[in-house]
Amino acid sequence: MSKLKIDGSYGEGGGQILRTSLALSIITRQPVHIENIRAKRDKPGLQRQHLAAVRAAAQISAARLSGDALGSRDLRFEPGAARAGDYTFDVGSAGSTTLVLQTILPPLLLADGRSVIELVGGTHNPFAPPFDFLDRAFLPLLNRMGPQVVMTLERPGFYPAGGGRLRVEVEPAPGLTPLEIVERGETRRRLCRVTLSNLPEHVAQRELATVASALDWPEECLETRRYQDRHFGPGNVVTIEIESERIREVFTGFGRRGVPAETVASEAAAEAMRYLAADVPVGEHLADQLILPLALAGGGTYVTLRPSPHVTTNIEIVGKFLGVPIRVEPLAERRWQVRVGP
Repeated sequence: MSKLKIDGSYGEGGGQILRTSLALSIITRQPVHIENIRAKRDKPGLQRQHLAAVRAAAQISAARLSGDALGSRDLRFEPGAARAGDYTFDVGSAGSTTLVLQTILPPLLLADGRSVIELVGGTHNPFAPPFDFLDRAFLPLLNRMGPQVVMTLERPGFYPAGGGRLRVEVEPAPGLTPLEIVERGETRRRLCRVTLSNLPEHVAQRELATVASALDWPEECLETRRYQDRHFGPGNVVTIEIESERIREVFTGFGRRGVPAETVASEAAAEAMRYLAADVPVGEHLADQLILPLALAGGGTYVTLRPSPHVTTNIEIVGKFLGVPIRVEPLAERRWQVRVGP
């Protein structure tokens, strides 16, 4: 079979093109040649976490590889079928475990047996979906589609120290069932959690006060989770969770050196406020994550904010592998519909 050529500079030009291409290459058994990898990033080519994703994809599919080296901008990938099993992947440092998972989970959802994946590296990274988002927002929707995936945070890994550990148990399904997510329904639960690792308590107090003021939330919606283990690096994450009748959304702010606690909290609160004001069920980041599973299901619809470049790029790459139409259209100024399938 001839290789499908993918231009990694297309659209947002980042690592998502690589991850989606590898996942669908395994699922469709279509060899790929990916050029210009991460062409629009400050450090183009395969960085450590991208190389970990490539090698993890190769391991679960017994793929033939060339170009799998740090800094490589050109990769050739010829997979076999996804193989269920027990796997351990060490991303190293704070490299994102969740981005490696994003690459190998779709093929394992359709594999011929149960898989258990241990991932070592960063679990809360400002440049990737954090554990809480996948566990609380994405996986509940994915599990509605047929497979059953359980994630366990065995040890957090904060940027830049890393060293975290995730365990993921995957019970596959013969196929995926389409989803319709067009309304979120009444709000059932609201929560802002500040996670602190080896940082002063006043950081959490300032962040919680900022979110409570911005969203007008009472004290019972606020909590702090602390890690004091000396083996953990310093870390700070603001997680805002809005649970409605039909969906749960999660918004995150990450503490960074030199950035005030109030700024970190305001970033997460602003994203939550945009979501609430638009009266949509699916937020910006979840909209991106849903494209691939709905395309594999052959259908589905959701209402979201104006699609980001990540969404439109993902739609383009999915279209190169799967013959499933995906249409994006505005419903109102801040409400857009994504429809997958006929």
